[in-house]
Amino acid sequence: MDPTYQALAAFAQTWGLAYFVVIFSAVVAYALWPSRKQQFEEAARVPLRED
Repeated sequence: MDPTYQALAAFAQTWGLAYFVVIFSAVVAYALWPSRKQQFEEAARVPLRED
């Protein structure tokens, strides 16, 4: 295999995983942030509304 491909693959695997962990952590923090509780509770009741 081409050494350039191997270097690129290693870079993508390492930093791709780091990118995924950062994005995942940000989404979890957003979802669990205490000030968002009311917003998510209201959104959970949307299907039960009789508008």
